[in-house]
Amino acid sequence: MTLSRVNENGLVLLGCGKMGSAMLQGWLAQGLNANSVTVIDPHPSQWVQGLVQQGLHLNEPLPTTPAICIIAVKPQMMGDALPALRALGNGTTVFLSIAAGTSIGAFADALGDQSPIIRAMPNTPAAVGQGITALIGNAHINDADMQMGEALLSAVGQTVRLASEDQMDAVTAVSGSGPAYVFHLIETLAAAGVAQGLPKDMALQLAKATVAGAGALAQAADEDPTQLRINVTSPNGTTAAALEVLMNETDGFPALLNRAVTAAADRSRELGKE
Repeated sequence: MTLSRVNENGLVLLGCGKMGSAMLQGWLAQGLNANSVTVIDPHPSQWVQGLVQQGLHLNEPLPTTPAICIIAVKPQMMGDALPALRALGNGTTVFLSIAAGTSIGAFADALGDQSPIIRAMPNTPAAVGQGITALIGNAHINDADMQMGEALLSAVGQTVRLASEDQMDAVTAVSGSGPAYVFHLIETLAAAGVAQGLPKDMALQLAKATVAGAGALAQAADEDPTQLRINVTSPNGTTAAALEVLMNETDGFPALLNRAVTAAADRSRELGKE
């Protein structure tokens, strides 16, 4: 990834919890200089504190015109955190938020309406470098700004650009909340295995490895998921018997997941108005 602009002008990371730390670790591994980073966090981890010896600036005054400021605090902490960044607003510093439910307009109100702002929605697999993040910028973001944001976020997984901010609610419902749906699938698949006579630990191991392996295969294969499903389904076999239940249009996965994703998207829209 191209880091010259960030290394030259600096990066501010506001909030360094699990997601912030995962990103920082990825950036450093890809060549970001620790002395180009300023972390603002009231309760930094021992790992972050240890980076001070490598030149990282921890809870120090902000650089004058950093290339980018990553806002990685929880939404409920936003009101207290943003005023400290206002001095960087309406200039060349790009603000990139990974805070769920906070609109670009809300950041513009807090930071200045001429500020270049990118709103992003990562998901929790970013903690192991397997996330996916959707991004959308305001009118003050140019292509070079967006490429910088994408390069930084690619340190923890894939990125996609949205056509409009309205799509963020759907992204939240699919990939933002989606890991929880998969974790619940693992829970229920393991429980079903126990009901069929497997030991609990074995059933959980089988369920986790199956979901992880299927996901990896779906990512790596040239075929789409529909073809992969067909490949593993023998006519009148065990998989076909299960899929007859799961693919039922009334109470199977299609209806259930559509209702779940709709509920999540609706709630995201509600939170955006609060």
